[in-house]
Amino acid sequence: MTIHGSLFTDFREKESQDPFSLQNKKLLRIDMRYGEVMAKTGSMVAYQGDVRFTKQSSGLSKMFKSAVTGEGVSVMTCSGSGELFVAEQASEIQVMYLENDAISVNGNNVLAFSSSIAWDIHRIQARGAAMTGGLYNVSLRGTGYVAVTTKGDPVALDVASSPTFADAQAVVLWTSGVSMDVRVDTGGIGSMLRGGTGEMLQMAFGGQGYVLVQPSESVNPGGGQGTGQSPTSGLGNLFG
Repeated sequence: MTIHGSLFTDFREKESQDPFSLQNKKLLRIDMRYGEVMAKTGSMVAYQGDVRFTKQSSGLSKMFKSAVTGEGVSVMTCSGSGELFVAEQASEIQVMYLENDAISVNGNNVLAFSSSIAWDIHRIQARGAAMTGGLYNVSLRGTGYVAVTTKGDPVALDVASSPTFADAQAVVLWTSGVSMDVRVDTGGIGSMLRGGTGEMLQMAFGGQGYVLVQPSESVNPGGGQGTGQSPTSGLGNLFG
């Protein structure tokens, strides 16, 4: 018997010498020859060879921060040999290489990173965040590969070129050198109750670097995805 059609040629695995390489916009291939990687728990969709998975202990400090802030990322250590394929609910995947650098990421958007990258939950120093009780993100720092997910193709805004503002539920990450503050705009809660725009919480960025914004208001700063709550009912989940 013979199977006709281009399915197994059009979608055949793409070979690459890079540790992290995209098979398509929504599927990441990790070459395990380069050593252990950390991947979001449950993100494995396939592997070839001998790949082993171990739940990563966050340590007491990270466990406490995650419980208090609602932020964090559940990761597993992936080791062995072969190729590992990871994805997250068919979200688009963005790959970058950090060279002794750092980024601040919403924990829900972290997909995978080299074991040489250190991670922690950190409180962002923002004047406007005081009214919310604090704003927390996941910091990734060091040298190695990082893969994050976005809902749709994002835009990378250069904050040094102009004052930059973004909806708090659309911001995925920002690079080191970027300062962030939180502000309330469009008349505040009163405006929202009277049929305002609903764009109450905004992030204001400055400094030097980039902020990555996705075309979907599904990221809740402080962890997790949007749940379809109204803007006012979701405030308790937005920030620590």
